[in-house]
Amino acid sequence: MNNNRFLIRIISLVHRVLYRATDGFIGASIGAPMLLLTTVGRKSGRTRTTPLLYLEKGSNWVIVGSNAGDDRHPAWWLNLQANPVATIQIRGARMRVRARKASGQEKSDLWPRFVNLHSGYQTYQQRTKRDIPLVILERETREETAKQNV
Repeated sequence: MNNNRFLIRIISLVHRVLYRATDGFIGASIGAPMLLLTTVGRKSGRTRTTPLLYLEKGSNWVIVGSNAGDDRHPAWWLNLQANPVATIQIRGARMRVRARKASGQEKSDLWPRFVNLHSGYQTYQQRTKRDIPLVILERETREETAKQNV
């Protein structure tokens, strides 16, 4: 593992611990709004939690699968492709969500907002040949959750 990836893991661990321990009092905003995304590992079946910058779009939330411009998708996006049901925490609120990749038009509309929030996203896209996905997180209704448990 290279030094940058190791450093990112350590920073994410500290961020996640502080965010959870303080219900987001520490970590919910670090110059931009942050949430905690918890997915189920596609191989391990274990839960994985990642702090991510987000935007609101109506009653939904949008996150970026940038992986700091790496040529590989972030593990959380691969996990969501295998199982789109996840949990997010925004400050002290936890919600069950269903993830989907933003359409081309949605990405065209939202990408400039992300670049405005964090200019690094433009650099990340230039660093990689892959298309960086925007992921829409839609709150799951109780009925959808009940259908899955049948």
